[in-house]
Amino acid sequence: MKVAFQGERGAYSEEAVIRYFGEKAEPQPRKTISAVFMSVEAGEVDAGVVPVENSIEGSVGESYDALLTTSLKVIGEINLRIIHCLIGLPGARIESLRKVVSHPQALAQCRAYIASLGLEPVSHYDTAAAVRLLKETGDETVAAIASARAAEIYGMEILARGIEDYGRNYTRFLVIGRSEPPRAEKEKTSIIFSLPHKPGALYEALGAFAKRGINLTKIESRPTRARPWQYNFYVDFEGHIGDDRVRDALSELATRSILLKVLGSYPAWNEPASDK
Repeated sequence: MKVAFQGERGAYSEEAVIRYFGEKAEPQPRKTISAVFMSVEAGEVDAGVVPVENSIEGSVGESYDALLTTSLKVIGEINLRIIHCLIGLPGARIESLRKVVSHPQALAQCRAYIASLGLEPVSHYDTAAAVRLLKETGDETVAAIASARAAEIYGMEILARGIEDYGRNYTRFLVIGRSEPPRAEKEKTSIIFSLPHKPGALYEALGAFAKRGINLTKIESRPTRARPWQYNFYVDFEGHIGDDRVRDALSELATRSILLKVLGSYPAWNEPASDK
């Protein structure tokens, strides 16, 4: 099964692919999140895995924006514990470092640690790609921040492990595909909607879920880009679109919304959180 992810071999997104699909997966690297969506839509791969939010740094805007315009379905989710490592060339010493390279999200999640070493942060498009760049340049004064798996793949040395500023560091990934997944014991549904600009609009919209006892697990707002200060709301909630109360809630929401798009119902990630 071919599954696209953003980044290079050793990226956290690739780890999420393997964790979700197991050994049957053939991870397919793509340069950007948008390219992941395009690859799945074009049928080049069977599915894609994209990050949507981090427990420290918040939402990944590129993924949310792509969900609005795609014809794909959300077919699953995974919460992955992120353990950042400071990675250098074999024989490099922390005392000799001057710069550290990584994805902007990883740099932000390790902000205090980087400052404590007095290093200059340098942004790169992917954590694992930063390790590969380090190997190619061969500069012992530069380190990368990435996973232990990336260090192993590229033959680099882990100088420090678990350098993220907050220990409970998780990233939530969505699995995207072209068809609906089978029903599961515990399910979530994701939707996008926008509302008329009037007092109480959001309160009334969310009331469609509250009066039916439907638990919202996530609400996110993103600019519509069509008009200044107008927003699309991204909502995840417990339940399946095939359930009567969910259908009724969405029917009511449709009467209050300018836009309503159902991204899909899918199995909720049931694996307990772990700090390992």
